[in-house]
Amino acid sequence: MDVVPTKLESFDDRLKLFGDDLLERLHTGSKWTEGPAYFAAGRYLLWSDIPNDRVLRWDETTGQVGVFRHPAGYANGHTIDAQGRLVSCEQGNRRVTRTEHDGSITVLADRFDGKRLNSPNDVVIAADGAVWFTDPSYGIDSDYEGVRAESEIGACNVYRVDPATGEVHVVADDFDRPNGLAFSLDQRHLYIVDSRRRHLRAFAVHADRLSGGEVIAESPSGQFDGIRLDDQGRIWAAAADGVHCLHADGTLLGRITVPEVVSNICFGGPKRNRLFITASTSVYTLLFNINGARPRP
Repeated sequence: MDVVPTKLESFDDRLKLFGDDLLERLHTGSKWTEGPAYFAAGRYLLWSDIPNDRVLRWDETTGQVGVFRHPAGYANGHTIDAQGRLVSCEQGNRRVTRTEHDGSITVLADRFDGKRLNSPNDVVIAADGAVWFTDPSYGIDSDYEGVRAESEIGACNVYRVDPATGEVHVVADDFDRPNGLAFSLDQRHLYIVDSRRRHLRAFAVHADRLSGGEVIAESPSGQFDGIRLDDQGRIWAAAADGVHCLHADGTLLGRITVPEVVSNICFGGPKRNRLFITASTSVYTLLFNINGARPRP
């Protein structure tokens, strides 16, 4: 087993952090890993290797890693809907898609107001089935993680796809580079990272729109990237030096050090107490005393 030492640090009495003091490296040799998604029914993890234009799959029962999809539209972030289907942000194809149970692909969003999206980055699904996603320009800035092109929209926005009509609406238009996003446990708030500004914002959710958007935390190390919540409503954020745990008010509660720049995270395993970490060229996992938020029905 390939392992590397780590440090689990608690900075606040509201977080008691303990677990393995070694990170297990599940895979290495990628160019830039992103978008981990754990499928509990199949006990496997999917993630993106963006510059290599592929999605990889780790089988928890065998420990084997294989290619799930190639080419993959330079996929970045992924999530899983209430029916257990994969929903993906395809930077190169400039769209958000859903993989059906028979393997066919359904396009959920590829345009706004008749113009092509930039390069969808990360995605979450609300309890009502609405798809919320961020659309920075990373996939069109160069040919490294997508296809170089000019932005047709001329801005980097956050969008919502209506579950009934499929219409795409802007819900936030004051970001430089919107990136990771996650709902609070009661889905009354949506947390969104602005990577270029290196901070995390909190919005109030009103059905099909947002309000507020105050900055609740700034990254002390590089930029924030992907985020997830645990079952206590704490925010876990990818950062340059590891994974940071934040209270809902933005207070830094703790940190897990990682030897590579962390891009994203997700919780998994039978008890949701295994943290999966995509970081630069590798994917790591850690078993610890924190449980990820339960999926909403």
